[in-house]
Amino acid sequence: MKSFRFATWTFRLAGIYGLVVILLGYFSEPQIGRDYPPAVTHVEYFYGFMGLALTFQLIFLLISTDPLRYRPLMLLAVMEKLVFFVPAMILFARHQLPPPTAGGAAIDLVFAVLFLMSYFRTSPASPAVATIAAP
Repeated sequence: MKSFRFATWTFRLAGIYGLVVILLGYFSEPQIGRDYPPAVTHVEYFYGFMGLALTFQLIFLLISTDPLRYRPLMLLAVMEKLVFFVPAMILFARHQLPPPTAGGAAIDLVFAVLFLMSYFRTSPASPAVATIAAP
């Protein structure tokens, strides 16, 4: 039961945090152009990315409702976090990414690790899961 609680709260926290960040991001396009020129020139990619990221936050909230049922999605959630973190760190190492953005990417690494922990803690072979599943 404790493993389910860990996964539930991990994915719930990630989903709520992500919703706040992404929803605020919808209004940040002009500010990004001012803070990190040049301005966004293909807004369809910017808003398309924001919509895709927002959708994944809803998936995190879905996983939090029943971690065992949605366990296979947890690995995709890990990937969702790493596909931003890894390129961001490469760009940061090449001095092509500002430190605040690299810091935001580091948060994705933390969630990727927590998601992976949730995946293993909700394994059917886990003692806590076996106890719950037993008749």
